[in-house]
Amino acid sequence: MFLTKKHLSRRTVLKGAGATIALPLLDAMIPAGTLLAQTVAAASPRLGFIYFPHGALQDEWTPTQTGRDFDFPFILKPLEPVREHVTVISGLRNKGGESSSPHGIIEETWLNCVNPRLRSVKTGVGITVDQIAARHLGKETSLPSLELCAEPGGMISFRTPDQPLPMENNPRKVFFGMFGQGDTQEERQAILKTTDSLLDYVRESTTSLNRRLDVADRARVSDYLDSVREIELRVQKLEQSAHSLDELPGAPLGPPEDFGELLGVQFEMLALAWQTNRTKVATMKMVEEASMRTYPNLDVHEAFHPTSHWGGFPDRVANLRKIQNYHTAVFAKFVQRLKEMREGTGSVLDNSIILFGSNMANSDAHNNDPLPQALIGRGGGIKGNQHLHYKQDTPHANILVTMLHRAGIPAQEIEKFADTTGAFSEV
Repeated sequence: MFLTKKHLSRRTVLKGAGATIALPLLDAMIPAGTLLAQTVAAASPRLGFIYFPHGALQDEWTPTQTGRDFDFPFILKPLEPVREHVTVISGLRNKGGESSSPHGIIEETWLNCVNPRLRSVKTGVGITVDQIAARHLGKETSLPSLELCAEPGGMISFRTPDQPLPMENNPRKVFFGMFGQGDTQEERQAILKTTDSLLDYVRESTTSLNRRLDVADRARVSDYLDSVREIELRVQKLEQSAHSLDELPGAPLGPPEDFGELLGVQFEMLALAWQTNRTKVATMKMVEEASMRTYPNLDVHEAFHPTSHWGGFPDRVANLRKIQNYHTAVFAKFVQRLKEMREGTGSVLDNSIILFGSNMANSDAHNNDPLPQALIGRGGGIKGNQHLHYKQDTPHANILVTMLHRAGIPAQEIEKFADTTGAFSEV
């Protein structure tokens, strides 16, 4: 698509009374005489790292066929509608995440593949791949990276070998961090305390912008702002139903409706952050390691962690199967949301690379081989619709390096990462 009129800046925002709302990519942001598809293709892809605990039942996760048009086992079944964007990677091992106390280091070694004893500030060993990517891709965005979770505790991202980044589980803080950036502390505090919609503060700015847009762009802005308002309402409902989103006890947790809604809201925050180019790098932990959360909505009343130690008991295996399928289903809604976000001649999903996986294999044995991992998206030329199986002991670091390589990170940054033997060309 060509445009002949003067274009808007990609950094155009809606502002008013201390509120700032970024906009998605509009046709009007493309310089005259430039192909929209070329503009999107030239941009570096988004990188996402979505973590779930306690591994996966191998026969319910790993496809029986390799190559294209593979079968989707029960745990992966919710992703089948977007199979063209799914690449299952099996056979990988993370030696750096293995220890006699697996829950102690399991999360923090997923994205650096380095035992905590071997991290070094002097050499930089131990920085996670998301933060390596953020050093480069973060130069193009207002937020170098975004770290989210649904349950507090633990750490996945390390900015330096000894500096983990906190993961935010309060959606209100995430929302105003993305959309309510006032010019002063007083303005920010005023917005945080108000019960009004954030969109009310940018009403005049929205009206002014619409005068400069064509019909298609006005419709796109309207749909986007409707999504923002929906998120506002969902955050408000969560606050009304939860005594605290900051402190959760170590006993079995609930209610499941609120937890499922919390996961959905956090994923929506991530989707909007990518749609508006707030950040290109995001990490999200769906559930905490050794979680004591129950799932009455699935008729699972024993907590997640003891359920994961199934020990051959059929009822525990059946319950674990339900939980792991449910987590994939929640994630799949996020993936579908990205697919629906138009960008150029494709979608935000087309320009994303998302690792969906765990740093544990068999939760009953607490081992790290082979890890359940899947790449979602087709950013960086990823083919999609593949199951690739690698030989025993192939480093998990290889898939992380592959993601960096496809995102255009300089080779010198990744060629010596952890125990990698190189990027996967087949992906």
